[in-house]
Amino acid sequence: MDEPLRHSATVRPEWIDYNGHLSEPYYVLVFGDATTALMDRAGMDPGYREATGRSLYTVEAHVRYLREVGPGAALEVRTRVLGRDAKRLRLWHELHVEGRLRATEELMCLHVGPDGAEAFPADVAVALDALHVPGEPEHAGRSIAAVGRGEVRRPST
Repeated sequence: MDEPLRHSATVRPEWIDYNGHLSEPYYVLVFGDATTALMDRAGMDPGYREATGRSLYTVEAHVRYLREVGPGAALEVRTRVLGRDAKRLRLWHELHVEGRLRATEELMCLHVGPDGAEAFPADVAVALDALHVPGEPEHAGRSIAAVGRGEVRRPST
């Protein structure tokens, strides 16, 4: 696949914070809906989840908030599979408003069933592989930088 999977949403009034912008948890909510859209596309839809008791669990996430998002904004999340192994899936979400990047989220997900982590079924694995977009985004795989070299900095008096 050369194009990312796309998911759309519109900022609701209740998602706006005291600064007049999209509140932090709603970025994650919208990214979560994009993950669900990817699951549906790959064959892990509600029927699959109900029949098998299996789903994706997020075990690690890194969100970057790059630009503010205002009330009523039309959101587009572009999702791509960065890689997978038998049980794990690494995803990259980009949140755009009017074609401009506003936030990113990188996820490590685990395929979990009633007895713990389980391998993806063959048909789901093939579908996930078809959603792989070649190349690695510039900021993928990064962590939060250390501040103050482990020392707590106090304001001078």
